[in-house]
Amino acid sequence: MSLIASVIWLLVGLGLILGGAAVLTDGASAIARRMGISDLIIGLTVVAFGTSAPELVISIVAAAQGNSAIAVGNIVGSNILNILLIIGLTALIHPIKIKKDVMTNEIPMVILSSVILLILGYSSGLDNLPVAAVTRVDGLLLLIFFILFMRYTFASARRTGVPDPEASDGESLRPYPTVRAIVFVVAGLAALIWGGDKFVDGASALARHMGVSEATISLTIVAVGTSLPELATSVVAAMKDKPGLAIGNVIGSNIFNILMILGTAATVAPLPFVGVTVVDLWILVGASLMFFVFGWAFDKRRITRPEGAVMLACYFAYTAWLICR
Repeated sequence: MSLIASVIWLLVGLGLILGGAAVLTDGASAIARRMGISDLIIGLTVVAFGTSAPELVISIVAAAQGNSAIAVGNIVGSNILNILLIIGLTALIHPIKIKKDVMTNEIPMVILSSVILLILGYSSGLDNLPVAAVTRVDGLLLLIFFILFMRYTFASARRTGVPDPEASDGESLRPYPTVRAIVFVVAGLAALIWGGDKFVDGASALARHMGVSEATISLTIVAVGTSLPELATSVVAAMKDKPGLAIGNVIGSNIFNILMILGTAATVAPLPFVGVTVVDLWILVGASLMFFVFGWAFDKRRITRPEGAVMLACYFAYTAWLICR
C-alpha cells in the first residue's frame, strides 16, 4: 500500500467511524426513547457507547488481526489524551467545577483502572512471562469490573432520582420512526466495522512508510482520531458554559476504554504490550493522579485555567517525547 493510499484509507476509515458512531447513537437513542427508557440511562449507556465506539471497534479489529500494538496503544493513548488534552483545553476555555461525589467516587475509579493497567504492564516480571500481556483471563476480569461499575452507577442513579425528560436542558432527540431507528443502528454498526478495518490497515501501513512503530502511531494519530467525539463534545460543552459535561464525558470514556473495550479486545485475542512501555502506563497513572490533585488543590473542586495550561503542556511534552523515542 502506497503512502497516499495509506493516508486515504486512514481518513476514510476515520470518517466512517465517526459517522457510524453518530448514526448508531441517534438510532439507539430513538429506540430507547420509544421503549420508555429514561434520559439518564440513555446517557449512561448509549451516549457513552457512542463516544467510545471508535476505540471499541479499532481495538477489537486490531486484536482480531493480531495487532496488539494498535489495540493497546489506542486505549493508553486515548486515555492520556482525554485527561491531559481534553480536560486541559476545556479548563482553559472555562474553569471546571467538580461535584464532591465525583471527586470521591468516579475519579478514583479512573485512577484505579489506570493502576490495574499498569499492574498488567508488569505482568511479565510477576508471572515470569517473556513479555507482559493482557490475557483472556485478564480481559474477563476487566469485564466483570466494568459490570460492577455499571451496576454501581445505576444504583446511584436510582438513589438520586431520574430527572424529568421534558425538563432536560440537553438537546432533544429527533423522534425517528422505529423502522428508521433500526436502519440507523444497522448502518452505524456496518460503518463502524468496515471503517475500523480500513483505519487499522491505513494506520499500520502509514507507520511502515514513516519508519516509526505502530505503537507510536496508535499512541498519537490513532488516539487523536478515536478521541474526536469526546474532544468535540467537551469543547462544545465548555463553549456553552457547561464544562461539567466534559468531566462526565472523560471519566466515563476512560473507565469504559480500559474495563470494557480492553477487556473485550483481550477476550478476542491475548494482547501483548508490544511497543507500549511501562513509561507510557506510568504517564497514564500520573495524568489520572494530576486530574484528582488539581480537582482538590489550589481551588477546591475546581480545575482552573492555569491548571488546564499545565495539563496541555504535559500532553504536548509527552507527544514530543513519543516522536523523539
